[in-house]
Amino acid sequence: MALKGEKLQGEVVKEHMRQIAIYGKGGIGKSTIASNLSAALSGMGLTVMQVGCDPKRDSTRILAGGRFIPAVLEEHREQLRVGKDEYAINLNNIVFKSPSGIYLVEAGGPEPGVGCAGRGVLTALQILKDLKAFETYRIDVAIYDVLGDVVCGGFSMPIREGFAKEIYLICSGGFMSIYAANNIARAVQRLAKRGDTGLAGIICNSNGNEAFEHAVIPEFAKKLGTAFVQFVPRSPVIQACELEGKAVVEHSPGSKEAEVFKNLARAVMENTSRVIPTPVRELAELEKMYRQYL
Repeated sequence: MALKGEKLQGEVVKEHMRQIAIYGKGGIGKSTIASNLSAALSGMGLTVMQVGCDPKRDSTRILAGGRFIPAVLEEHREQLRVGKDEYAINLNNIVFKSPSGIYLVEAGGPEPGVGCAGRGVLTALQILKDLKAFETYRIDVAIYDVLGDVVCGGFSMPIREGFAKEIYLICSGGFMSIYAANNIARAVQRLAKRGDTGLAGIICNSNGNEAFEHAVIPEFAKKLGTAFVQFVPRSPVIQACELEGKAVVEHSPGSKEAEVFKNLARAVMENTSRVIPTPVRELAELEKMYRQYL
């Protein structure tokens, strides 16, 4: 049973943990969306954990006051170095709490030039599961901020292994971001057939060409058979909050940008749709869709 949000008061009935993955082209603003979504959900009274699944471990920086927290795989390697196994890891060393009460985790990655980063992410997620982190902290919503395009099987692991049930694609009006989102939808199409995982919708993180994006992104969502969930404007307020190491709803709570993220949080919590997407198969068809709105 999915969590249901109250439209007026924003309070949420707590049932089973929601597991949400944010995917999109590298540099499209996944961490910005994920962090501000986490903050808005926390403001609704939910207990939130954000898990950064990028070896750069910068997903949670905004929520952590601009700092980089230690990564799970760093702790894992240290335990192995001293002759212990991962089960010697203490949750207090890998799960951190933001000033506003959001639980923060960075998976980290393997040593440079060694191993697969995607497999490293899976190792970190498995450690969290084995240590019962979600149960220990009584998490209502887990948000996985996943690195870039699905370029190898490793980065599909949060979906493949059942850690993420609801997939949101982030894209802008740039053609390559839509192309990347379509490729990710193809991966979701393959993996969604294995369980109840599915595509929950498209979020537009604007590149500034708003009139074009308001036309092309909903059309793209329609082609995928999913919902267009929210438009996030390009804004100096959002950029300033990132520089200050704070979420918009905390730094500028009365701004229109804060209201955008509050609306996104409500939309996500009220959304019970998870579909097997129908990605565009031919590049020429994707280009044709794009060109008709130029």
